[in-house]
Amino acid sequence: MQQKTFRIAPDPEGEMELSGLIPKQSFTTDDHGEFNKTFFQSPDESVLSGIWECAPCRMEIESYPVHEMMTIISGSVTLTHADGRAETFTAGDVFFLEKGTKCTWHITETLRKFYMIVA
Repeated sequence: MQQKTFRIAPDPEGEMELSGLIPKQSFTTDDHGEFNKTFFQSPDESVLSGIWECAPCRMEIESYPVHEMMTIISGSVTLTHADGRAETFTAGDVFFLEKGTKCTWHITETLRKFYMIVA
């Protein structure tokens, strides 16, 4: 049975696991590090929460696959919307990305974020 209350710490206990969401060709440096620590996952995987960390990369996203609220712990990401408007998020920023959003996701400095996803 999963614990019902838990602390989501920026430096979680135990090792983060390798993650494979970003295609290798999308990384913009020799560092291809991408890691995840899931703190909560609903039985049907429609709700997820945890920490994700990724080296600099750039991806064109035609349709963001989930609703996601993020809090940046460290690093920087710039989202460029379909209309050309760019927003940069850094440590302490909290933002929401709606499922279906078309954007460019550009991590310019290794990013670590808390996330809450609803599929």
